[in-house]
Amino acid sequence: MATINQNYWNLKESYLFSEIASRVLSYQKAHPDAHIIRMGIGDVTLPLPPAVIDAMHKAVEEMGHAETFHGYGPEQGYHFLRQAVGDYYKQKGVCLLPEEIFISDGAKSDLGNILDILGQDNTVLVTDPVYPVYVDTNKMSGRSISYAQANQQNHFLPMPDPHLTADIIYLCSPNNPTGAAYSRQQLKEWVDFANQNDSVLLFDAAYEAFVTEDLPRSIYEIEGAKTCAIEFCSFSKTAGFTGTRCGYTVVPLELVRQETSLNKLWLRRQTTKFNGVPYIVQRGAAAVFSPEGQEQVKHNIDYYRHNAQMITDTLDKLGIWYTGGKNSPYIWLKCPHDMDSWTFFDFLLENAHVVGTPGEGFGSCGEGYFRLTAFSSHEMTRTAMDRFYAILRQK
Repeated sequence: MATINQNYWNLKESYLFSEIASRVLSYQKAHPDAHIIRMGIGDVTLPLPPAVIDAMHKAVEEMGHAETFHGYGPEQGYHFLRQAVGDYYKQKGVCLLPEEIFISDGAKSDLGNILDILGQDNTVLVTDPVYPVYVDTNKMSGRSISYAQANQQNHFLPMPDPHLTADIIYLCSPNNPTGAAYSRQQLKEWVDFANQNDSVLLFDAAYEAFVTEDLPRSIYEIEGAKTCAIEFCSFSKTAGFTGTRCGYTVVPLELVRQETSLNKLWLRRQTTKFNGVPYIVQRGAAAVFSPEGQEQVKHNIDYYRHNAQMITDTLDKLGIWYTGGKNSPYIWLKCPHDMDSWTFFDFLLENAHVVGTPGEGFGSCGEGYFRLTAFSSHEMTRTAMDRFYAILRQK
């Protein structure tokens, strides 16, 4: 008889965003005339940049002719895109070899898939609140998980604790869900901590393009990171690839554990389990790094920054504590009037027809907090904040 992976019984019955979708659907059925504005899931609203579309059109045309047709591509990605990513890192003062860069279908999948090359007996450390994927993928494999508590006292940026050592450490900066971002000195402490304990630091840099202050945009800007860290990044929020799917993972050749190169292990894993990202998508992704693409991407990110400013301005007027919004598309706010996260979710849905994300869904330290995203249109964000202000000014 076939048996199941019983570690799945350790997962919550419903994924956070599935629960949100279910509640919104029930409310919409009961109130069909309600104009609901969704500011919960971090999906973008602006279309792909013109430079990306032009590159994809050219790639589609190539696929229609025998002399320029592309079949199976290299599992680690076409050289033209890996080279473009490497050139982008040079702008941050980071030198990477093309063979250290692996093109993927998004950061989310690789953050889970990377566990294939790490032992199931490894212990794991995540920050709380936490992006659910970090936790659930490790629970699926039966790993032991510890939590570094993030709170208002540490500005939702927990630092290493000698009592919480782990073999695998997840960090996300700018952070999802809180929007908080680590300084260089803070990341240096984490890198030193990982190297001292022979840990592997999994660094999620999906929101690096939103950084405006003098903060690290790559873990490899920190001395010593190449001997302990793997970095994950995505075109989803940067260039609108949420429905197109493309990202990249960096595994330095210097990263060695048990006398084994993790770069070589990841290459072996990818050549076995992954057939690569479509050629057409990779051509579009490469166009993101062209001068035209960079200008267009900057325009889109500035658009979302303006939305974030509208949100934080509203919170400021109401005297509500928050973090994020400046170096991140996420705004993490303290639920007003001591409401718990799901109570505030229901209150906001019922009274303002606005959907956000309850902080409790990201971990116990998220209870009493709430996440809003800046990925809507200007018009919808303005309307949502007008409603938000009206109901909370009266309460």
